[in-house]
Amino acid sequence: MATDDNSGPAGRGGEDTETLNANLAKIEELSQRLVAAMAQRKTADPGLQGPGGEFYARAATAYVAEMMANPARMIEHQVGYWGKALKHFVEANQVLATGQLRPPEDDQPEDGRFQNPLWQSHPYFNFIKQQYQMSSEAIGRAVAELEGLEDRDRRRVGFFVQQMVDMLSPSNFLGTNPEALARAVETQGQSLVDGLENLVRDLEANEGDLLVTLADREAFQVGSNIATAEGSVVYRNRMFELIQYAPATDTVRAVPLVIFPPWINKFYILALKPQNSLIRWIVEQGYTLFVVSWVNPDASYADTGMEEYVEEGMLRAVEVVREITVEPQVNAIGYCIAGTTLALSLALLEKRGKSPVRSATFFTTMTDFSDQGEMSVFLDDDFVEGIERQVAEKGVLHRFFMSRTFSFLRSNDLIYQPAIRSYMMGQPPPAFDLLFWNGDGTNLPARMAVQYLRGLCQANEFATEGFDLCGERLHLRDVRLPLCSVACETDHIAAWKSCFRGVAQMGSEDRTFILSQSGHIAGIVNPPSKNKYGHYTSAAPLADPDDWLAGAEFTPGSWWPRWEKWLRGHSGDTVPARIPGEGKYPVLSAAPGAYVVAQPEL
Repeated sequence: MATDDNSGPAGRGGEDTETLNANLAKIEELSQRLVAAMAQRKTADPGLQGPGGEFYARAATAYVAEMMANPARMIEHQVGYWGKALKHFVEANQVLATGQLRPPEDDQPEDGRFQNPLWQSHPYFNFIKQQYQMSSEAIGRAVAELEGLEDRDRRRVGFFVQQMVDMLSPSNFLGTNPEALARAVETQGQSLVDGLENLVRDLEANEGDLLVTLADREAFQVGSNIATAEGSVVYRNRMFELIQYAPATDTVRAVPLVIFPPWINKFYILALKPQNSLIRWIVEQGYTLFVVSWVNPDASYADTGMEEYVEEGMLRAVEVVREITVEPQVNAIGYCIAGTTLALSLALLEKRGKSPVRSATFFTTMTDFSDQGEMSVFLDDDFVEGIERQVAEKGVLHRFFMSRTFSFLRSNDLIYQPAIRSYMMGQPPPAFDLLFWNGDGTNLPARMAVQYLRGLCQANEFATEGFDLCGERLHLRDVRLPLCSVACETDHIAAWKSCFRGVAQMGSEDRTFILSQSGHIAGIVNPPSKNKYGHYTSAAPLADPDDWLAGAEFTPGSWWPRWEKWLRGHSGDTVPARIPGEGKYPVLSAAPGAYVVAQPEL
């Protein structure tokens, strides 16, 4: 029955037709933009796209040798896998033959990718899921038992095979993702249109390369609703801006504190929100706090190396802080790569017979790279040579490659699941400050990147024969001042045992090691108010990390108060609070400054 009332069948049909036509027009427009965006993609060095041919040759040779040497085991693997897969197929058909629309028993392990109830209750989706998990387990076992490979190659084979296995998960494809299909039906295809729009937007933003947007870029503004701690830029050179934070107490400890964040990322990870800001918390404990905000380099910094980060960066910042506070010494914190460079700077000062730093704290800092942890898969010659060629051409290692590399270390969390939500479900990126910061990366100067990768990561010179810098050969044993190291239990970038081994080789008599629960970021940004992650401490000598942990005491809650108690012992008596701009260096601008928001043209 026809009617002019839009609430009736004809009206609804008309609305559906209009929606469909509008979506079809939108898809055509987006398809044209998609092609245009992909055409902008610049050619990148093959060494940055995946392992080199020699690696694949070694893996293939080992596999063929395994087939020849252990055919019985290879057949056992295959027969075992075929048996499981066939048994599951038969069981699924037997259930359906009884007229029951349900899957057979599912004893596969829980997996966060398959949380939607349809993965368990729907015969089709459950069958696909179980077959995928069986295949994944069989592939993983085959790689783990593959002989004829060195441990480093075995780790790389396992990593890249797992990347392929994760990529082929049925949750990553529209036709085998029940949640995405249901969403498409519910929205009359609007979710797919929105997803295509999100995909095109990400391609356009990265000049044809695909990097999933993890957070709503419009939801945050640095200095407006994140990184809002009150402070002032009091010094600037070509390497950094120095921020002095306004005091929160009438008196402060005499010895000032300066934080060196990693220049791979931006400093405001330590000041996202007031409730989880380490910067605010330190100021509230009664310290004069300075934070270095590194420049985001462009191609003009191509020849900038570790020497400049030490001389024009760290040592210059220490000197300016001493001049502002009229104190002979400062306490210093180095985070990640800035911790590595802080250790180099301290060794250099020791060689020069100078002591402007009273104590040092290292956050997730590797100085002994004999075991590079999960990052080792990206530190072989094939990748590093690709980086060398790329930076020789561009002058910098673009932040895109750094972001993509770190994302692949947690591909399900940082690539595939965000891609599913954005491209298949059509959802906008969440307003999540941590993910916003994660996507706000920086470039690395060409010379510095190669020095770090070749001399420190690959050759491990600082922990072995010595790292040549600023006219001196520097060793870990040259670091002799009081120090505290905070590492994180599940850190996938700076493995805690490697952090431990570096500290164990330093020449300091006063060494404190704290192991925080969680990872590279959450383990550090762990305020006492959250009472979330605990930490381990021990008075045992720093010898073997496993022995140290076996005898360590676990304390619930944040390590911040424990560390502050240690810091207080190296910070002198109290003095009247210091106001930014009072003294030799006037205020240049309000925090967070200009460098942190600059986006250099490349």
